[in-house]
Amino acid sequence: MSELPPCPKCHSALSYEDGALLVCPECAHEWSRESSQGAARSEPVEDEAGLVVRDANGNLLKDGDAVTIVKDLKVKGATSALKVGTRVKNIRLVEGDHNIDCRIDGFGEMQLKSEFVKKS
Repeated sequence: MSELPPCPKCHSALSYEDGALLVCPECAHEWSRESSQGAARSEPVEDEAGLVVRDANGNLLKDGDAVTIVKDLKVKGATSALKVGTRVKNIRLVEGDHNIDCRIDGFGEMQLKSEFVKKS
């Protein structure tokens, strides 16, 4: 049996394999084996603005990226919801709970949480 690496987030030694991912039962952090074999990649590298935003799949997002919504999202004040698969172009990353500013055709200016989008 091979020795599994400790969690890069909380450094717990109780990590286990779940398919292609490694999982920490203490902090629920998930990461891939390839990322744990990299050169001390326990903390994400910050960009110039000091803001690190990851999508639902763990991909690093940056200003100007295009993303796709992965879950139907209800919009306050709107008669319909944002549907799965809606593509959003030219996002802007901001600080805060809703860390993506964007413009969606038919809805206008919106703020989204990065956990509900994936990089396209």
